[in-house]
Order: sequence, then structure tokens, then C-alpha cells
Amino acid sequence: MLENISFANPDFFWLFLLLPVAILWYIFKQKEQNASLRIATINAFGYSSFLPKLKHVLFLLRLLALAAIIVAMARPQTEDISTRTKTTKGIDIVIAIDVSSSMLAKDLKPNRLAALKKVAASFIKKRPNDRIGLVAYAGESFTKTPITTDKSIVLGALREITYGQLEDGTAIGMGLATSVNRLKESKAKSKIIILLTDGVNNSGFIEPQTAADLAIEFDIKTYTIGLGTNGNALTPIAYNADKSFRYGMRQVEIDEELLQDIAQVTGGKYFRATDNETLEEIYDEINKLEKTEIEEFKYYRYEEKFRPWILIAGALLLLEWILRNTVFRSFV
Repeated sequence: MLENISFANPDFFWLFLLLPVAILWYIFKQKEQNASLRIATINAFGYSSFLPKLKHVLFLLRLLALAAIIVAMARPQTEDISTRTKTTKGIDIVIAIDVSSSMLAKDLKPNRLAALKKVAASFIKKRPNDRIGLVAYAGESFTKTPITTDKSIVLGALREITYGQLEDGTAIGMGLATSVNRLKESKAKSKIIILLTDGVNNSGFIEPQTAADLAIEFDIKTYTIGLGTNGNALTPIAYNADKSFRYGMRQVEIDEELLQDIAQVTGGKYFRATDNETLEEIYDEINKLEKTEIEEFKYYRYEEKFRPWILIAGALLLLEWILRNTVFRSFV
């Protein structure tokens, strides 16, 4: 394609300046060589030919041949670039998601859990070179997906996470410990946990501080996110007769001190998400903080394209020679 054409010797294009010089020289020589004879009439000659007027075609052919030679000297070529990427620093990530009943609170739209799943899905799609796993926790915890590079599996598992799969409660220590267990055998150069909760640790048989110590032992960085508005939120408070939730306003209580401590001792960072936009910004910031190093190799292959121009120049000169020695033989 034309957009792929480049020239190895573009400096030769200055030779195109010779073309107008050659044209001026040709015009000057024609004026010198043409003699004039004044006669009253040419009727006596009885013959008129248009060939003498076309003899300038010979010069035009030679001029075009010179232009083709200049293009050939500039060495036109096509460039084919292929790339190969290599991940030089992989990151293994576990996303620990609180699925307690309070995650159905409606201070985020449509509720906290749905908002989180949407943002987490976007985050996963932005990490094509990393292994990602999912842990769900409430009053207990379980591994929804072990770390894998297959993002379709992770995204499918994320869509399946709902309230009611676990005993209600908020076992932050259990969620963190299960996440550490998923990463402790990892050989990745960087291992991180993104742990989100909207409450206070109130269940489970592993203390959050103990789980944080395990994360430190296996060199796992933990980012913690407290989810919920400042003040009151419309939250499930009881069941209706049809087993649906009855909602009421409740004070949002998040153990921010605990979350800050977990993040600090493991080398991570604590964030507070009070609405959908803030939650998106937090995941974007984590995405920027944890960059996977990619090494890119580029391979260049050049194909010379000057030969057709040489053939064109040769054909034009041959045509000029044939015409000069046949059709225009008597006029040059």
C-alpha cells in the first residue's frame, strides 16, 4: 500500500531540480535550431504532416525516463513491522468481595454489590497480562475462582456472585486469609489483594490482624476499600413475608482504622468509596499503581521497490529510441 512506502535515500530527490533545467535547455536549443523561411503561400507544396509537431514526444519520454531513474535512486521500499511482547513482571491479583446483606444497601446505584461488580469487571478487562482470582466472603469465605489468566472465566464467576451464597456477617479476617491462601504459592514478582468491605469485622474464626501477618509473611500487598456513604443509607433490615428484603435507614459503620492498618502493614493503601464515581476512581488508581512491565520487540522487514522504476525508465528509453529511428527519423 502507498502509505507503507518509504525511501532509503530521500536525498536523491533534489535531482528533480534537473528536470526544469532540462526543459529550459530544450526550449533554448529548439529556438536555436529552427530556421525560418518566409514564403507567400504553401499551397504549391501540397503536403502537410503533423509528425514534426509530435517530435517533442521524444524529449518527453527521455524526461520521464530520467524522473523514473531518480525515483529508483531514492530506493523506494515497503516496510513490514511485526511485534512480539513479553511480560517481564507479572502480577497475581485476588479480589476479595464482601457479599453480606449490607452490600445490598442503595447508597450506590443500584446497590453496593452491583456497583462493585460493574467496576471490578472493568478493572479485570484492563489487566490482560495478569492472573486474577476471586474470593467471596460474608460470615465465612470461599474461593470463587483461583488465579487464572482466562479473563472470561473470572468475569463469568464475578457475574455469579450474589448475596445468599454464604452465612450472613462480615468476616474480614476470613476473607483476607482465604485470599492469602490463594497467593502464597504464587511465583509472581508482585502479589496483591484488593479487599472490599462495607462494615465491621463481626464473625469468622481468623482475626484480621492474624490474616494481615500472613500477608506480610508471603510478601502480599493489600489494598483495602471501605464502601458506603458518609451518614445513613437505605439498607436491608428484615425479611418481608415473601422473603424479599424490607429496607430502612441505617448508620453506615466501617472499621476504617482496621482497614487502614491492614493496608499500611502490608505495603498497600486504604481507600474510601462513598459513591459510584469514587469507586471507579479507586480502581483506576489501583490499576495505575500496579503496572505490569511489558517488553516489546519490533522486527522490521524491508522489500526493495526500485526495480520496477528501472524497468519503466528502460522501457521509456527503448520506446524513445525506436520512435527516433522509425517514425521520427526524418525530423530529428
